[in-house]
Amino acid sequence: MTAPATIVHERREVYRGRVFTLSADRVTLPSGHTSVMDVVRHPGSVVLLPMPAPDQLVLIRQYRYAVDRFIWEVPAGSLDPGEDPRAGAARECEEEIGLVPGCLEQLGALLPTPGFCDELMTFYRCTELTAPAPDSTAHQDEDEVIEPRTFPLAEVRRMIASGEIVDMKTVAGVALLG
Repeated sequence: MTAPATIVHERREVYRGRVFTLSADRVTLPSGHTSVMDVVRHPGSVVLLPMPAPDQLVLIRQYRYAVDRFIWEVPAGSLDPGEDPRAGAARECEEEIGLVPGCLEQLGALLPTPGFCDELMTFYRCTELTAPAPDSTAHQDEDEVIEPRTFPLAEVRRMIASGEIVDMKTVAGVALLG
């Protein structure tokens, strides 16, 4: 037996930013209750697990304004509206760590915060990493402060266990590696 569908009576855009929009939607939920639901609308993102060797992972040390500190995390980035996730993964890999993946293996897709956001994160193992073409135009975004570094995978797992890595997409991505 399937639940009745949600009925959207009104969708009002409250905010439009560079990365996401915020809408206030008046809906009737499958329970029959009518409510206003605030939803962060996001075009989706890709999460990269760049592996120069089977036992190595490239992390980036990135400044995150929202928490006002640098953190170690796997490279990731928002998709452009309508962008194919595989193409986005290749683009983000080159932009964030300066390497082009010869092989992209999709490991899964997760909803990081489904209570208020529709973002879908698609995870890719990136291997066969090579230098970009001499005429490449890839570059980091102006608001990014990134330092890539290759770690032994065992060290990344230790950093997660010790709380040195606190980024949830990184923890989930390493778990998807098995």
